[in-house]
Amino acid sequence: MTFSPSMNSGVTGAKNRSKYISPQSGMCSLCTEECPGPCEITQAAVLGKRTVYPTTTGPNQIGSEKDYPIDFSHFNINGRAFGALGTEADYEHAEIFNVNLACEYGSDNKVKLDLPIVLPALVKMNWLDYFGGAAMAGVSCMIGEDARNKDPELTIENGKITSFPMLQEIHDSFYNYHRGPGQMVLQCNVDDHLMGVPDIALNKYGFEALEFKFGQGAKGTQPMNRIKDYDEAVKKVERGSLVFPNPLDPKVIELREKGCCPNFYTYGRLPMWTEESMAQKISELRAMGMKNVYFKMAGFDPIDVERVINIAIENRVDMITFDGAGGGSGYSPAKMMNEWSLPTVMLEQEVVDICSKLQDQSKDLPAMVMTGGLISEDHLFKSLAYGDGFISAIGVCRGAMAAAMTGKNVGDAIKAGKTPELFKKFGNTIDEVFCDLADLRGMYGKEADNFSTGAIGVFSYLNKLGCGLRHFAALNRKFDVKYLDRSDLIPLTYYAQDLMD
Repeated sequence: MTFSPSMNSGVTGAKNRSKYISPQSGMCSLCTEECPGPCEITQAAVLGKRTVYPTTTGPNQIGSEKDYPIDFSHFNINGRAFGALGTEADYEHAEIFNVNLACEYGSDNKVKLDLPIVLPALVKMNWLDYFGGAAMAGVSCMIGEDARNKDPELTIENGKITSFPMLQEIHDSFYNYHRGPGQMVLQCNVDDHLMGVPDIALNKYGFEALEFKFGQGAKGTQPMNRIKDYDEAVKKVERGSLVFPNPLDPKVIELREKGCCPNFYTYGRLPMWTEESMAQKISELRAMGMKNVYFKMAGFDPIDVERVINIAIENRVDMITFDGAGGGSGYSPAKMMNEWSLPTVMLEQEVVDICSKLQDQSKDLPAMVMTGGLISEDHLFKSLAYGDGFISAIGVCRGAMAAAMTGKNVGDAIKAGKTPELFKKFGNTIDEVFCDLADLRGMYGKEADNFSTGAIGVFSYLNKLGCGLRHFAALNRKFDVKYLDRSDLIPLTYYAQDLMD
């Protein structure tokens, strides 16, 4: 039995030539001399170390292809036939529309959510509608790190950012629709901090919340990007980036003069936080006006997970998002996405165990969020229940991202008179096809008729998740999601039962 994918991959565009695969290596069992070479080995033979990363990245989002031996499909959802918890046990109150999905988090500045959902970091593809839809749904959302690299009008003086106009556009994409619940959070990595992104975000562009990462763009390591030529490598160095090899090194200059210039790569700096440096940085940013602070943590070693939670407790951090293996990433090494870190269920187990221990020590815990391949209402219910009261919300990134893109594409097609065949039975206008637009009118009035269909798509997708979550909660006679616990889950396999014991 193997859990890893073979040399067939949507991430790299690679394919096995034969249907007969050697399970351990993933290679064709018969490797022939005349092979045209569509597999990953051929790509590496031609493209070299560039193939460590997905060759399909860019305007796409990449997800793991590994079939992990444990995920939430190993659990079914329990059901109960008597009573009601969280509302009166009568016919008028115990119904799905009376299930409370709202929650609140925050140490000093409270943030309310209409749904137990946050949209994790993104700043690519249809990000305008991703953030706009989050505001419409009343949930918090995070801007991805390195957003500065997306702004062609960015200005830098003496290694510090002096103007970042795109950040205003990002800010407004959420707050133009903000109804009160939810918050926009700017995620910053080490290079963002060194270049002054948090400072300018707080002082010039109206941000109030920042997220610190333990692990960067690729969760565990930094993304490595090939630079097209020598001149571009020099510009990267001048703007404060790490470049290997250094184009200003005399030996490299000599090689260039001989016509033997090597490839150049830029690489983000690894975080080197300590308890002391993190406390100092948080204190400085709070003095600048930061009202809420968030942490983002991948499925690192459990010792590191506990250390991060303790740092959060000591600094009154508002929320920590834990990102398990199996989810997506903007630009991780292809093999890292499949073969690195704790899968979501196992990471959640570690988080719950640590939180239970710290709670017994009377420590005041921040809100905890789980993410990593969770995109449907059953995923949300199971993760909240498995969290046993310690998980406040679920991060939904790739699903909401897909809703932003497809909502826009379907809307554009309808406006062009080319309603997709799948939706023709519902009608041929935006009003007829986008069913939850009526709910938005109820909140925003007729102004909602002018909303982008991409943002409507995100709202509708999250609306569907909330509705499905209400059904599952009502099936368990629990009319507030805060009451969900592991008694609401049925383990189906020995793997699942072992984790539950």
